[in-house]
Amino acid sequence: MITGSLVAVVTPMHADGSIDLASMKKLIGWHREAGTRAGGVLGTTGESPTLDPEEHEGLIARCVEFSEGRIPIVAGIGANSTKEAIHLAHAAKRAGAVSGLSVVPYYNKPTQQGMFRHFATIGKETGFPQIVYNIPARTVCDMNNETILALAELPQIIGLKDATSHMGRLAELVAYAPKRFALYAGDDDSSLAFMLSGGHGTISVSANVAPRLVSQLCDAAVAGDAVLARKLHLKLVALNKVLGVQTNPIPIKYAMAKMGLISEGIRLPMTWLEERYRLQVDAALKELQ
Repeated sequence: MITGSLVAVVTPMHADGSIDLASMKKLIGWHREAGTRAGGVLGTTGESPTLDPEEHEGLIARCVEFSEGRIPIVAGIGANSTKEAIHLAHAAKRAGAVSGLSVVPYYNKPTQQGMFRHFATIGKETGFPQIVYNIPARTVCDMNNETILALAELPQIIGLKDATSHMGRLAELVAYAPKRFALYAGDDDSSLAFMLSGGHGTISVSANVAPRLVSQLCDAAVAGDAVLARKLHLKLVALNKVLGVQTNPIPIKYAMAKMGLISEGIRLPMTWLEERYRLQVDAALKELQ
């Protein structure tokens, strides 16, 4: 089980939208040195819906290469087609990723049985470990705890990224899920409460610009040091708030460009951060200094 801070890495792009591999290599190295426990690539923050299959598979392989075996790579394999998700899982497994991040199928609104069979089939067909990802705000489908606990009994389902911020539901999972089953916060603003309630870490957007701080927060919270964890979390409040002023990854990409970490590249239908929000993000970055 990976515990602590897992970063939801952006996909750096040039101004024309092409992938910036040099910047991705630098980011992976930066996170490796900053204490980030794993790099989550090609999820929502990585703009996976806008990458074609060849780009997706190729970038997973390059990220594994860039990690130099020193930071595990968790690869986005999510799709609303089970067949496509199986294909991506095979590719991630071949590339050397340690596990996949597999989102609840979006748009087609499967039943709870459909969700269970989707993830179970991916695991059975590929033998590749998966962290399942529940984010109802994006998928318009909410995987309930009964389904999650049933999946947790399967050997290839190793964890959950939970973006519901529902601590009551988390408590039930902490109480009844197998001890090997990892529970990760999917929202930075509720990650402190999530980890102090028994979660094992966070898959963080904010870690893209504050990797060491998020790593320290996670280490304290997972260890049960509530006083230190709360102190560190308060340093991130402004950043966590402004990263939601427009759809992720629009604000985080602007923040990273402002810091000189990436170029100003993003793919449609995502657009660059609107000018009226930029001063808010600038101010939040200043608070981190």
